[in-house]
Amino acid sequence: MSRARQPPLVTGISPNEGISWTKVTIRGENLGTGPTDLIGLTICGHNCLLTAEWMSASKIVCRVGQAKNDKGDIIVTTKSGGKGTSTVSFKLLKPEKIGILDQSAVWVDEMNYYDMRTDRNKGIPPLSLRPANPLGIEIDKGRFPQKDLEALFPGMSADFTSENFSAAWYLIENHSTTSFDQLKTAVVNLKKQANKKNEGSLAYVKGGLSTFFEAQDALSAIHQKLEADGTEKVEGSMTQKLENVLNRASNTADALFQEVLGRKDKADSTRNALNVLQRFKFLFNLPLNIERNIQKGDYDVVINDYEKAKSLFGKTEVQVFKKYYAEVETRIEALRELLLDKLLETPSTLHDQKRYIRYLSDLHAPGDPAWQCIGAQHQWILQLMHNCKESYVKEQKGKDIFFWFYICNALLHSPMLDLDSDVRPSPIGHLSQTASLKRGSSFQSGRDDAWRYKAPQQVIFVEKLTKLVVSQLPNFWKLWISYVNGSLFSETAEKSGQMERSKKNARQRQNDFKKMIQEVMYSLVKLIRGALLPFSLREGESRQYGGWEMKSELSGQWLTHVIQTVRLSSESLTALEIPNDMLQIIQDLILDLRVRCIIVTLQHTAEDIKRLAEKEDWVVDNEGLTSLPCQFEQCIIHSLQSLKTVLDCKPGEASVFQQQKTQEDVCQLSIGIMQVFIDCLEQLSTKPDGDIDTAHLSVDVSSPDLFGSIHEDSSLSSEQRLLIALSNCRYLERHTFLNIAEHFEKHGFQGVEKITQVSMESLKDLDQRLFEMYIEYKADPIVGSLEPGIYAGYFDWKDCLVPAGVRNYLKEALVNIIAVHAEVFTISKDLVPRVMSRVVEAVSEELSRLMQCVSSFSKNGALQARLEICALRDTVAIYLTPESNSSFKQALEALPQLSSGTDKKLLEELLNKFKSSMHLQLTCFQASSSAVMKT
Repeated sequence: MSRARQPPLVTGISPNEGISWTKVTIRGENLGTGPTDLIGLTICGHNCLLTAEWMSASKIVCRVGQAKNDKGDIIVTTKSGGKGTSTVSFKLLKPEKIGILDQSAVWVDEMNYYDMRTDRNKGIPPLSLRPANPLGIEIDKGRFPQKDLEALFPGMSADFTSENFSAAWYLIENHSTTSFDQLKTAVVNLKKQANKKNEGSLAYVKGGLSTFFEAQDALSAIHQKLEADGTEKVEGSMTQKLENVLNRASNTADALFQEVLGRKDKADSTRNALNVLQRFKFLFNLPLNIERNIQKGDYDVVINDYEKAKSLFGKTEVQVFKKYYAEVETRIEALRELLLDKLLETPSTLHDQKRYIRYLSDLHAPGDPAWQCIGAQHQWILQLMHNCKESYVKEQKGKDIFFWFYICNALLHSPMLDLDSDVRPSPIGHLSQTASLKRGSSFQSGRDDAWRYKAPQQVIFVEKLTKLVVSQLPNFWKLWISYVNGSLFSETAEKSGQMERSKKNARQRQNDFKKMIQEVMYSLVKLIRGALLPFSLREGESRQYGGWEMKSELSGQWLTHVIQTVRLSSESLTALEIPNDMLQIIQDLILDLRVRCIIVTLQHTAEDIKRLAEKEDWVVDNEGLTSLPCQFEQCIIHSLQSLKTVLDCKPGEASVFQQQKTQEDVCQLSIGIMQVFIDCLEQLSTKPDGDIDTAHLSVDVSSPDLFGSIHEDSSLSSEQRLLIALSNCRYLERHTFLNIAEHFEKHGFQGVEKITQVSMESLKDLDQRLFEMYIEYKADPIVGSLEPGIYAGYFDWKDCLVPAGVRNYLKEALVNIIAVHAEVFTISKDLVPRVMSRVVEAVSEELSRLMQCVSSFSKNGALQARLEICALRDTVAIYLTPESNSSFKQALEALPQLSSGTDKKLLEELLNKFKSSMHLQLTCFQASSSAVMKT
């Protein structure tokens, strides 16, 4: 199988010679496609792959190893091209070995010299110096194994300073390939070195011959003197003189060499001190270095230096070292305090907290800095939350003062307020001006200032508070997680013990941290409750978590906004994987806010519906309806739609209707809303124009058409209003209430059947009362005119003429009934059967009563009565009900029966005449598709 690429080819190397570990740059072609493609690199037979750094397909950088060959090729091997070739070679140079007495252009540490015997550096005292090459010829190391030499010369050594020195071993090891002539030269060099030593000793003796001769002459003279005198006195005297001479000589010698010896001792002491300072300069300079590095913030350097000093001098017994190490400990203790202060300082980032904890751990700080940091962060978060509340409470009070000052100042400078004028502004003008000020519409320059106060302080506070907790709690939680899993410390083996201790401490303090989180959640919830639900706090909590001026409760829209804010905060905290039991208190808060939002929204909806009476324009459409039922339905739908996000359950949330009390409260409020509208209808239909309540007007009171719009329906009579209200009630019962019930069910309301049932009963009751009131207004005058009309002109049923037709009283009653029909038909065609049937019932009942009250009828009287009863019955036949039929039947039964056919024929003729003469008037009583409505 052919390779995908050509074999590597090395065409250049720079430098092309050098000692071991020289950095070289290799250039060529096809040197690999990447670092992973390079699998082999040898220079002079030594594998250099470990230090190779692949730069490109034509360049590789590496270091030359300790090769066996002095000169060789550069071979590159790759996966893609295989083993390559080289057109250049590299020459490996041997490093120069500088003896301790050899001259050098660079500084050579005297404490380390090159040991030729072991071919390595070895530290020796300066007084044990020896020549590096005793033979004075080039050393050529042989290739004889060390083990073979040891076996060949047991108990011997190649070290020429050793007592067991073996010259043969030394020569084999260092000069196995040296020629015989070079060995002769080596012998000559040894002899020269020996002669130099002898010559040095002889020269030393030659230089002191005169001294020896003088001493010899002095001793000979003393000996001769003693022999000549031969007495003890002379001997003692000469002995004493000799001692004095020797003492003076000794003192003179001491005086002569004392300065030299002193300088030598001082120089030795200085040299020793310098050696000590040089050797232990790390410790002596460490206190100053610690100070400098602390100022620069290089705490890692300080810790590394401290660990090194502690391992070297922590248990030293040398006083000077102990003194300096104590100074180091003082600096480290100050650093511990500094780092602890920085750790507990707030605010700080999570990265800095972890860094300072690692520093304190590496410095073996007492206690548990990580737990101290967690405690400090916990207290700081709580303090931030309470400070946030206090600042907004004060700001709220300040804004209230400024706002009222702003209003008063505006009033004082208003053109409506003329202090010099004797004419006082009218109450309407004052009301208009005040209302305009509240809206800020009269002062364009102050519009932007008034807008700042649009959002309630409680809402802004909740947003700020939740944002604060969401921004601070994640780092607090992550710090705890790092504390639990031990990641605050390095993963290295030497710190595994710290990790285990940290995990153990975390397990022991798990309940304490859980209490911290619960306290933060508790404070968050209580602060929000104090701002929005103060009634839910206990007596002792109001002072700590409350303090807000609750002039009016927040509207449903603001509560919905707050619920959304708290929900987002809960989702952010849940994302941190905080246990659900710690966040349950927030879910309870959200549930209470949702319930309160629903209740407040329904309460405000009831108020809005109450104000619908002001918007009634009494303009009737083709179905006899005004815009009021539609406005009522739209108001309910809008209110429910605004509650959609509140009613919907987010993950982890319970249904807002899970509590029986909430179901009952919402049901009662819903029933109350329906009842408010029913009362509104009753108020509009029954109260006179001047009795309409305008105390809660929401329109612009500065408008000149305000009270004109309220009374623009003054042309409508009270009976017409009753008819319009009845038409609206009919539509509400058949459509609006059913639609509202569907919306209630759609949004998950409980007890919808009860709401509908109670509302329907109340509506029907109102409808019936309004209907009876209208019938009373219309039927009573007609019924009341029957008896006077019958007996007008002293009419007597016992004594009357032959009937000539229907009398005028009945025609007048029919005209009045037609007027009622026209009025009802104008408002609502659907109400005509119901109203007309009831009016006919009232008239027929009264007519039956009058007939039954007559003691006796003459023949003509009976015929006249039957004519009028039949005329009325036939005329309103379309609106007859069982009750009215029964009344007509009773009235006819009270009359004597017609006995002759002539009377019956006359009756029929007179009825036809009546119908023909009043054909136009009786057209409204003709049969139609409308069904008769029962009362």
